[in-house]
Amino acid sequence: MSLKPTVLIVDDEPDLIELVSLTLGRMNLASASARDLAGARAQLAAQSFGLCLTDMRLPDGDGLDLVAYIQAQHPELPVAVITAHGNVESAVRALKLGAFDFVSKPLDLGVLRKLVATAVKLAAGAPAAAVLEAAETGAYAYSGPRLMGRSRAMTALRELIGRVSRSQAPVHITGESGTGKELVARLIHDSGARADCPFVPVNCGAIPSELMESELFGHKRGSFTGAVADKKGLVQSAEGGTLFLDEIADLPLHMQVKLLRVIQEKALRPIGEQREVPIDVRVLSATHKPLAELVAQGRFREDLYYRINVIEIQVPPLREHPDDIPELAGNILARLSARIGLRAPQITPEAYAALQRYAFPGNVRELENILERAVALSASGQIDVHDLQLRALSAATAAAGLGQADGANANVAPAGSAVLASSASVGTSAALEDQLESIERDAIIKALEQTRYNKTAAARLLGMSFRALRYRVKKLGIE
Repeated sequence: MSLKPTVLIVDDEPDLIELVSLTLGRMNLASASARDLAGARAQLAAQSFGLCLTDMRLPDGDGLDLVAYIQAQHPELPVAVITAHGNVESAVRALKLGAFDFVSKPLDLGVLRKLVATAVKLAAGAPAAAVLEAAETGAYAYSGPRLMGRSRAMTALRELIGRVSRSQAPVHITGESGTGKELVARLIHDSGARADCPFVPVNCGAIPSELMESELFGHKRGSFTGAVADKKGLVQSAEGGTLFLDEIADLPLHMQVKLLRVIQEKALRPIGEQREVPIDVRVLSATHKPLAELVAQGRFREDLYYRINVIEIQVPPLREHPDDIPELAGNILARLSARIGLRAPQITPEAYAALQRYAFPGNVRELENILERAVALSASGQIDVHDLQLRALSAATAAAGLGQADGANANVAPAGSAVLASSASVGTSAALEDQLESIERDAIIKALEQTRYNKTAAARLLGMSFRALRYRVKKLGIE
């Protein structure tokens, strides 16, 4: 029995079967074929395969029927579909049903080889299970915050990530600011077959409109004033891996047209280049804005919306899984303390209770900011309710007309109410933080100058502990 992975080709065209079989043979892969749905089911019952490649039109049915059958009976088997050129609707339907990927006729053998290589790697054992288990236990190995939490919402999120990581379908990630949409995108990448290739994040709102095409697609030398050398775009930099388009709602309309072609044709044309360049990337996108509303307003292309939103993942706001706050807070404090070389302070039960009642308009990002400030304010080695300053934050939000504050319960969302986590409120908090940091920096520098840079004396003058002063000096970059 051959140890080579075997690919099942389902098509009623002998010439196409022969072409694909020869291509697979050059990749050191075995192949078997079936002419219709009945033959495919018989082959699937008789042996195991590393990939199924099926035409959409078969004599006794539709390729979509085979995709659905494989999802039900052989869920670990990647299945890719062959579609007629330009038949994007069929490709999208197949991806929504669970197809791994698609390739269009006439077959581009380069595209086919990349698809097959990725699919066989996935079938052979992509790192999905290991990565997702590590993410759940807190042992996730990439640098930065982890996707933590054992609540039902976060468990369901990880399960969904595990399923979509086995596909090449475009995924659109929605959620409020600060919920960790990029972390979700990285986890999809790291738990899929593209994990050993680049993950390239692009903030669509941070690139000036006039530079967008050059940044994304690259350019040839001399194609415009200032183009002194060839430049590879960000899309090509993600070759073989994943392109993450964050804040895709900010993509200008003229670039939306070009991105749609890139996704559909799997090719791009750098500025000044005469021919299109084939690309192999998986596209993930995210935004906190309501894309469907932007489509209705004519500010986002409907065809691009349906193309990137084949699979949608919603990241829950922190207020919907408050039981995860102790684990998240413990992890954040450990990282903050390790960064400055200090022992992590303990959080009192009363402080934990206050955090779990707080609405968190800024979500996990706001939790990190609150704890970072609390570490600096705490003089006793533990963080209590007054160190969190939650009421002050709620009052500042209410003063801006962006939240509710009612005496002692200013930091508590009213039972059963919907708490609006608008980007404006987060922006207001951020502006307040910047102003406070500027005042604090000036006060610390003045105290240090008065005490000839004796930190112990400066801390006494400022009415804080030496530990807190050392933290703030390092945090504010005063040294």
